[in-house]
Amino acid sequence: MPDTENATDKVRVNLGRRSYDILVGDGLLPQAGELLLPLLKRKRLAIVTDENVAGFHLASLAAVLDANGIEHASLILNPGESSKSYAGLQQVCEFLLASGIERNDVVIALGGGVIGDLAGFAAGVLRRGVRFVQIPTTLLAQVDSSVGGKTGINSPHGKNLIGVFHQPSLVLADLDLLKTLPKRERAAGYAEVAKYGLLGDAAFFDWLDQRVEEVIACDTDAVRKAVRRSCEMKADIVAQDETETGVRALLNLGHTFGHALEAATGYSNRLLHGESVSIGMVQAFRFSGALGLCDPHLGDHAERHLKRAGLPTRVSGIPGEVPPPARLLEIMHQDKKASGGKLVFILARAIGETFVARDIAEKDVLDFLEKDRRAS
Repeated sequence: MPDTENATDKVRVNLGRRSYDILVGDGLLPQAGELLLPLLKRKRLAIVTDENVAGFHLASLAAVLDANGIEHASLILNPGESSKSYAGLQQVCEFLLASGIERNDVVIALGGGVIGDLAGFAAGVLRRGVRFVQIPTTLLAQVDSSVGGKTGINSPHGKNLIGVFHQPSLVLADLDLLKTLPKRERAAGYAEVAKYGLLGDAAFFDWLDQRVEEVIACDTDAVRKAVRRSCEMKADIVAQDETETGVRALLNLGHTFGHALEAATGYSNRLLHGESVSIGMVQAFRFSGALGLCDPHLGDHAERHLKRAGLPTRVSGIPGEVPPPARLLEIMHQDKKASGGKLVFILARAIGETFVARDIAEKDVLDFLEKDRRAS
């Protein structure tokens, strides 16, 4: 669809009977009632959100639901990764049960990646599967975590180690909601946008190189194209490999390195997920260069681009103490992509050309981490 004001773009995730649409555009929240009605067996649903999002958007959503005669109950959680826990999962499940949510009802995940992952996981296990709708309020969630059905919580052993694949019934990516985000959150989300270009679309990355500041500023046309193209790429990959047995693993570019840093910093505000992905992607390109897989200068190119977005690109950019490389390597072994005791990395041959590497020697990883730390 053309980039015209107030247009809504539709991206289809083709999964047979579980196919669904991602709607991308301005002013979708005010249309949520009419968009949700076709999904409801009865006019009743539950909303899971957090304190930050509730302050900006919950009243607006509630008013729209009321206007359409849809009953609703709301749970407001603490913001941040700490809610993606066993305790958080129990809280959401008990809320949904107390609210009388049945298998044919709908759960709304109103928030960023944490809320989407947590509410989606709760919906996936409640009564062995309740439908849910993603209304992502962050750039990161709109381009990545709200699409594809990965849901879960964190463990002290690592990020997203407990979860299920549970596809949403609809994703409403309202670009207007991005305007309430602080710049740091927009930048963190941008890391996932850049990821799509780096992993599989060099032309998209070149376009982003010309538009990075506009996307970060949420310029309407630029952010619309960035979100739409990111969703198109993810939808295509998910349709090919829903449960990550093959090509979907490419979406984890930078995540083996990044998730270890997140775990090492306690899933805290010291390092947002997108910031960890930014550092991890630069490390993935530098590691690929060190192994002779790609031009060693590509890491510099990726780093310059991500710095323009205001993102950290080195371990030294993380506030406070970060554990030594040996500890990071130990954490990596808990990564959900690890197989047969072996680490799995997404490495690069070029910008836009990545692959899954399953035969990387631990010594090479450790040597790289130590050299990278010294160079930071």
